[in-house]
Amino acid sequence: MTQPPPPPPHQPPQGGGFGPPQDQPPQPPQPPQPSTPATPPPSGAPDLGKAPAPGYGYPQAPTTPAAPQSPPAAPQAPAAQPTPPAGPPQPGYGYPQTPPQPQPGYGYPGRQQPGPYGQPTPPYGQQPPYGQPTPPYGQYPGQPGHGYPQATVPMQAQSGGPGGGRKLNAQVAIIVSAVVAIALIIGGGVWYAGSTGKDDDKKPTANGKGGTENKGGGGGASSGGKEKVPADPAAKVLFQVPAPAVTKEQSTITVTGSWLTDTVYAKSGIGEVVGYDPAKGTKKWTIDLPGPVCEATKHVTADNKTAILYKPAMPTKDDPQSCTQVAVIDLAAGKQVWSRSAKEGDRPIAFDNVTVSGGTVAAGSSSGGVAWDIATGNVLWSPKVTDSCYDMGYGGGEKLVAVRRCGRYDAPQLNIQTLDPKSGKVLSEYKMDRGIEYAGVVSTNPLVVVADVADSAGDGSGISDFFSVDNKTGKLRIRISAPGDAFAASCETITEVEDCHGLAVGGDRLYIPTEEHEGGGESYGRTNEVVAFDLATGKQTGQRADAGDGYTITPLRMDGTNVIAYKRSYSKGGQIVSIDGGTFEQTTLLENPENEAVHDAETSMSPDYSEILYSQGRLYMSEVFASDQSNGRKEYLAVAFGTNG
Repeated sequence: MTQPPPPPPHQPPQGGGFGPPQDQPPQPPQPPQPSTPATPPPSGAPDLGKAPAPGYGYPQAPTTPAAPQSPPAAPQAPAAQPTPPAGPPQPGYGYPQTPPQPQPGYGYPGRQQPGPYGQPTPPYGQQPPYGQPTPPYGQYPGQPGHGYPQATVPMQAQSGGPGGGRKLNAQVAIIVSAVVAIALIIGGGVWYAGSTGKDDDKKPTANGKGGTENKGGGGGASSGGKEKVPADPAAKVLFQVPAPAVTKEQSTITVTGSWLTDTVYAKSGIGEVVGYDPAKGTKKWTIDLPGPVCEATKHVTADNKTAILYKPAMPTKDDPQSCTQVAVIDLAAGKQVWSRSAKEGDRPIAFDNVTVSGGTVAAGSSSGGVAWDIATGNVLWSPKVTDSCYDMGYGGGEKLVAVRRCGRYDAPQLNIQTLDPKSGKVLSEYKMDRGIEYAGVVSTNPLVVVADVADSAGDGSGISDFFSVDNKTGKLRIRISAPGDAFAASCETITEVEDCHGLAVGGDRLYIPTEEHEGGGESYGRTNEVVAFDLATGKQTGQRADAGDGYTITPLRMDGTNVIAYKRSYSKGGQIVSIDGGTFEQTTLLENPENEAVHDAETSMSPDYSEILYSQGRLYMSEVFASDQSNGRKEYLAVAFGTNG
């Protein structure tokens, strides 16, 4: 898994904008204003001038991969050849190598090197019995050996001697089976150009195991979901919102938060939240704030209300300000419903996260959690002086789930509590293993929690294991191992609790992308897949949705039983596809233009660290940071695309 890059801005194209004609020409840069309207591009054809240098985070040209290194004393894997001989191909760059020894976090119990991925994980510090048979890497009875890790069932303490030679055996098995995994991944799909209407011979599709693709047509709703399938998925630019001006003193300011309803696309700016017409980009309303938005929940109530955290004033070099203010905004009316703060003694609480569930707004912090009635702003609960534990944060949506931390700093106990949203009463509780320092909430119904156990992910993604929990009883259903070198999702678990990227949960399944690897086509591009885990058994379903050569794929959200995913390419326009939850067949809902300026703006907003919303033929991509634009490059806060269907 790959942790989202740090906040520096990206580098969209220089010069003029792109998209449909506008009524007014773009204005020159101005000093910071209370609001920045959406600015359609100048009249006439798009600016197809010289493309700028790639922005921050833009991938570089691939280099020739080095052959994987074997561990000390282990047999050497065959060296990779430019033209592989008959038989299984060698692992490409980016494929899982021998897992490194995890380094325990501060105060964390010592832990031995785990066995091969997918094997039961014994309690901390214990090894499986010596000599226990080890199935091939990533396999389990009755399922294809796709090469990805499998479930870890809850285990009781095991007896048995130390794992005398098991570590070496596990490493050998991983090296050998990694080669087999590559062969299965590359050999399992046949790459071809599918007919798509416009530019038929230019758009690759993938027909692999459970990964066929349809290119729109029909104009009806997709099977299992509410999203309409357009007759023609080809999209155009609807509008773009210029990046707000930031002073050199301010450097970088958060602009997190975007929401989409039937009547408005709303986006945070600097000291404001602005509502735009979702098709035209004209400004409908502005909610002014004294300081920037720090955090925002993605959840919106049935009557179009949501919640944000913001600073009470604009930050300066001498006073960066804290996120002490909680507000509810009405996206339909374009108004702030109420704003509140809370205190710990005489000091205001600096909140880390906020969410909405069951008519309640809940905000967490290292000082504890506070909840308010969303309609009135009345306090429902707040930290008590006698509390020995505190709510680090909350997951919202269908249920309200608290991540509550107890115990010593160097040996914490995290409790995952499903709460009554009106009273705060604990309805069920799952106690995570002592020593796990942070946890995130991926979904509240079904309840799925994520953690980086003993910092074993090794990549800063915040994910080494998923925990499927029964939120009625608080019992662990299954624990799923998800090594960071195999999967490409991330969760910011230290402060934000429900800030995860690249994941979707629905139909009692977890959908997750694999890490990028060498493609099987002639372009030698990078690609990946989406796979599914059963949250009852923890096993993979045996299906996968292939991104296709030259594309990578990231789940965005569920649509009924289907998965809405974004496919990104460095040479073509991006796509939104619907993955059928039963067959894994892909249907293209939207495809962005290949115009160079448009493509550069699109690829400057990665799904790993930008906000991407899609609904009914419209795609909205936006930044979460605004920065000083003294480099002279044209930058965008948001870009919207739409089909004609």
